[in-house]
Amino acid sequence: MKIAVVCANGKEGQLITKEAINRGFDVTAVVRGENKSEAKKAIVKDLFDLTKDDLKGFEAVVDACGAWTPETLDVIPNAVKKLCELLTGTDTRLLVVGGAGSLYVNKEHTLTVADGKDFPDAFKPLASVHQTALNYLRGVNDVKWTYISPAADFQADGEKTGKYILAGEDFTLNANGESIISYADYAIAMVDEIEKGNHICERISVVKE
Repeated sequence: MKIAVVCANGKEGQLITKEAINRGFDVTAVVRGENKSEAKKAIVKDLFDLTKDDLKGFEAVVDACGAWTPETLDVIPNAVKKLCELLTGTDTRLLVVGGAGSLYVNKEHTLTVADGKDFPDAFKPLASVHQTALNYLRGVNDVKWTYISPAADFQADGEKTGKYILAGEDFTLNANGESIISYADYAIAMVDEIEKGNHICERISVVKE
């Protein structure tokens, strides 16, 4: 399978790239500077400079774009919009590394994790831009997108267990009452979804087993 990982130099991007390569995928890293991932091929461009031709021929494109500072947060929804524009009307699937704040906490699907009174103020701006990206995707019907939310405790250096629970739109706890997943296990879930393609135009979520 031929895939591109956008922002492959990031922590999650590197792990997704590595996981895909280990499974025999033909992986191209999309990076702004020196390619620090394990991919042998790279497109060295800012994602906002990408063209339709750059992404032609890939079966899937992973949006692993991340941002943490107030002045850069808008990159998250803007990256989703840009990639959708490039993939509109093609058979190339778009898989987005999402956020947990938009997961629903009531059966009516009117309240999210980020709406909770205990949700940290420091993370509200990040949750908001991830929500904006998801809302945008929900209105897109000519791109084969999948949005994958991690658990609430998304651990960059967490243990790789190789096991996870695949859930849907609802905030889900594991048998230990935890909402937790490592970047490494998330990468496994991402590549599983690339392989299987079972959730086109859907948001799914993953949590440590």
